[in-house]
Amino acid sequence: MIRFKSHMVMCIKGMRDGGMVMNAAEKYGRSYFMPPEVTYDWVKKDTIDIPPIWCSVDLRDGNQALIEPMGLEEKLEFFRMLVQIGFKEIEVGFPAASDTEYQFVRALIERGMIPEDVTIQVLTQAREHIIRKTFEALEGAPSAVVHLYNSTSVAQREQVFKKSKEEVKQLAVDGARLLREIAEETKGNYTFEYSPESFPGTEVDYAVEVCNAVLDVWQPDQDHKAIINIPTTVQIAMPHVFACQVEYIHKHLKYRDAVVLSVHPHNDRGCGISDAEFGVLAGADRVEGTLFGNGERTGNVDIVTLAMNMVCHGVAPLLDFSNITKVRETYELLTGMKVYERMPYAGDLVFTAFSGSHQDAISKGMAWRNAGKSGKRWDVPYLPIDPEDLGREYESDVIRINSQSGKGGIAFILKQNFGIGLPDKMKEEVGYLMKGISDQRHKELLPEDIYRIFEDHYINQREIFDIPECHFRQVEDGIVAEVTIEQNKERRVIETSGNGRLDAVSNAIKLYFGISYELSVYEEHAVSRGSSSKAAAYVGILCNGKMYWGVGIDEDIIKSSIAALVSAGNKTARGENVREGREERIVDIMRYVQNHYKDVTLENLSENFHLSSPYLSKYIKEHTGATFQEAVKKARMKKARAMLRETNQTVESIAASVGYETVEHFNRLFKKSYGMTPVQFRRQHK
Repeated sequence: MIRFKSHMVMCIKGMRDGGMVMNAAEKYGRSYFMPPEVTYDWVKKDTIDIPPIWCSVDLRDGNQALIEPMGLEEKLEFFRMLVQIGFKEIEVGFPAASDTEYQFVRALIERGMIPEDVTIQVLTQAREHIIRKTFEALEGAPSAVVHLYNSTSVAQREQVFKKSKEEVKQLAVDGARLLREIAEETKGNYTFEYSPESFPGTEVDYAVEVCNAVLDVWQPDQDHKAIINIPTTVQIAMPHVFACQVEYIHKHLKYRDAVVLSVHPHNDRGCGISDAEFGVLAGADRVEGTLFGNGERTGNVDIVTLAMNMVCHGVAPLLDFSNITKVRETYELLTGMKVYERMPYAGDLVFTAFSGSHQDAISKGMAWRNAGKSGKRWDVPYLPIDPEDLGREYESDVIRINSQSGKGGIAFILKQNFGIGLPDKMKEEVGYLMKGISDQRHKELLPEDIYRIFEDHYINQREIFDIPECHFRQVEDGIVAEVTIEQNKERRVIETSGNGRLDAVSNAIKLYFGISYELSVYEEHAVSRGSSSKAAAYVGILCNGKMYWGVGIDEDIIKSSIAALVSAGNKTARGENVREGREERIVDIMRYVQNHYKDVTLENLSENFHLSSPYLSKYIKEHTGATFQEAVKKARMKKARAMLRETNQTVESIAASVGYETVEHFNRLFKKSYGMTPVQFRRQHK
């Protein structure tokens, strides 16, 4: 503990010496106010079960914060989008502030762009000529909210206005009265809204006092409700503090049944979403915010995120973000702003998996599953919402492959983009290959990069040999193959037999190179459907404890399986440092042994090849590393293993079929070779 503390002191001292201001916190303190009575009823709620009234302030608060505010036609297009999304209340501007703002409001009204069920909202200061200009702009609107505000914080009262609490409250009352009087002189359907601006620095009970004084002027009722809006003008408290403040206001407002309690969170501390959600839990009926959190400084609350958070809890927000990509593109085009890649729900990288287990889950189809008859969907590990509900999907072009990626993501890309369904046992090797190359290149791999690498390493392996031609014929106990092996532009035809076509070709490779391996894995699947469909085959060769993989793709499944075997065989030969085929005589001798394993003897082998038995025995040992008897035993055991796996013959019958006079002798040799009896082998591999 002492060492840790000493280390921390040294770090802090180092940062100070390096020019970082470590004592900046001494300049600041808590400047918010807790309510005089703190209640925590909001904490008892775990979700929002009814969506709030939404009010978009993109065209006012959001627009004024743009580097280049939108022009008239851009704002009109943005308004159309907000209506299509489903907003019923839209703050359109401050019409008395400039001719541009005024003309925008007039254009909406005169072009008949405001649906009957949509209410526009405008902002105004409590000054007579500004209020009159505002109502003039609203003439002919189906309905409108007129939003009045004045600042109530301690700092504003004492340092800017130099007024007492009573004097600041009187400003609000005078403004409310003026608004009501002018509205009574003006034809139209109006709702009044009041905001105690700079609320975060205002005593909560005083803010309630001012709001109630305004409400006493407006006298709202069930048919003529008023809106009290609580803005976090500059966010200076933790979200639970704001919730307690809102709950106090909710419980102490006059005319509560006739008041719509609204919140207008900003995001200075990065808590805009939490402020809004906690505020609704605490009693707020309405939320003012912007799409994607645009707004001054660090932005307003992001309504897209708020709404989709509700969706993932099964609550319909009454806003349509089913094509979030189109909404985002329109937003970016009209505002010149950029939606951050990791913005919840809408960012380019939201439905993206960069690393291990996330990508593995995707590859196994675990992103979403159905949960029983209810039809509800629930996230298995990583997504709060189904991408399809936003008009998006977990496509391979948003699965990002880098040095930290998991095998699942790489397998997913190969499957989704190219129809390559890797065997489970192959995924790990391919994953490590791609990660290593990404690490070496210091860059992310695109799908095309991944396929090119995969093709080079697993499909196009022909460095040592190729098999351009094969011919097969069926015999009583299997397949005979004439396999053409091409190496260094020379061709040799090797005739072998096997349990099936692939086994026969594999035996030809073994004979030609003199290598011993097990054809451990074989899988195949269709790459596409229809007349032009292709088949993909995967071969795993186990040699000296190491697995070598190859892949083949062809319209003919036999050709694709042979191609996969050739690729795997090339990798095996290279891995075992075998570069040249054996001379023809030893190939012919070993082929004879394999074809006559049941009853071959050294004597009849020597007669067939016109060599003396001693010379032949030495020749076989020198060129294969095994004695004649070991070669015969290997051929017999290979056939026995195949029969144990593929037939129901008794062990006694199999022993006789492969050339052993007694089953006891066969059992001993089999167990010595494989560490288990023939019966145990059958149970394990049947």
